[in-house]
Amino acid sequence: MARTAAITLAPAAVRSVRRHHPWVFSGGVAGVEGDPGPGDTVLVRGDDGAALGWAAYSPASRIRARMWKFTTNEGSDAPVTAEFVRDRVLAAAERRAGLLEDGSTDSARLVFSEADGVPGLIADRYGDTVVCQLTTAGAEAWREVLADALAALPGVQCVFERSDADVRSREGLAARSGLLRGRSPSPELLAHEAGLRFAVDVQSGHKTGFYLDQRDGRAAVASWAAGRRVLNVFSYTGAFTVIAAARGAATVTSIDSSGPALAVAVRNGALNGVDVGELIEGDAFTVLRGLRDRARQYDLILLDPPKLAASEAQVAKATRAYKDLNLLAAKLLAPGGVLLTWSCSGAMTMDLFQKVVAGAALDAGRDGAGRELRIIGRLHQPVDHPVPLNFPEAEYLKGLILQAP
Repeated sequence: MARTAAITLAPAAVRSVRRHHPWVFSGGVAGVEGDPGPGDTVLVRGDDGAALGWAAYSPASRIRARMWKFTTNEGSDAPVTAEFVRDRVLAAAERRAGLLEDGSTDSARLVFSEADGVPGLIADRYGDTVVCQLTTAGAEAWREVLADALAALPGVQCVFERSDADVRSREGLAARSGLLRGRSPSPELLAHEAGLRFAVDVQSGHKTGFYLDQRDGRAAVASWAAGRRVLNVFSYTGAFTVIAAARGAATVTSIDSSGPALAVAVRNGALNGVDVGELIEGDAFTVLRGLRDRARQYDLILLDPPKLAASEAQVAKATRAYKDLNLLAAKLLAPGGVLLTWSCSGAMTMDLFQKVVAGAALDAGRDGAGRELRIIGRLHQPVDHPVPLNFPEAEYLKGLILQAP
């Protein structure tokens, strides 16, 4: 890689980098030296010529550079090396050791991109299998080093790549998917959590095969499900459904647009010896309106839609969709019922999400006279998805626990 390449920042970008924010946007680059290519490591300089750190360069992306390290850190005067990258991966995995050793789960996020100082690398572990996503030009440039580092972790027998997310196209990268190191992933791979088992589809499932970021959400469902009529919207492969049934729900109804996902939900039920109840294949908005028109009522509603705003430009449209969903859920919520509602759109803040849900409750008629919903808890991504103080963009998952009187 071109070690002599450098970029000079505009004053506003200098202030951001000095606060250790890891992103440099294209508009913040005042000059480029050395003709760096995609993924090359560049020296980052301020407008006064002072060195600020080292970054991965991405000429095709709106995020033109992602910081590897800053000059205020020890050893930051040296460029990024294979040893440096490997050590970052090992350190991130070591920080999760306690989670994987306490017996509650064998599955966790090992590396969370910029939050762990490895821009563009997502690595999730399921038992002896690691599934990784390389989403940036910088991560792609160190692909072999990253694969070796993950394969060297104790007990790892398989490293599988799922670099097929849409975000790669913004970096000028083609999709990749396939075995990186070790043996092929087992078609019977399971995630074990809180005494339950869930199928993990490494090769074609959403994200890396399972929603590790909803571990705290699954614990919340377990605490509320007993004796309740449960409605799980956007149920996917039925993790919430299985937990609700296993924890003594009176009834469980699940809605998802994917028939194959609902089939996996049935399998997950069988793995845990529970009946997954009523499964409805269809568009969530349409199905919810039908349930509303039939005056159905539920004591626990779980509303976990896919990402509706992939960027700030899509937030306005997404807020309308979030409002419609939560309005319908509020109308279906029985007296004393609990609504767990989430947004996984990073561009939507918790403050905005709460305002949207409040507006939905108002339009649903839960605006007073003893009918208003109350916030009794908040939900976030779990401990293995950390949010650095200097990088709030890492906080993408947010949720509310609401209760009706």
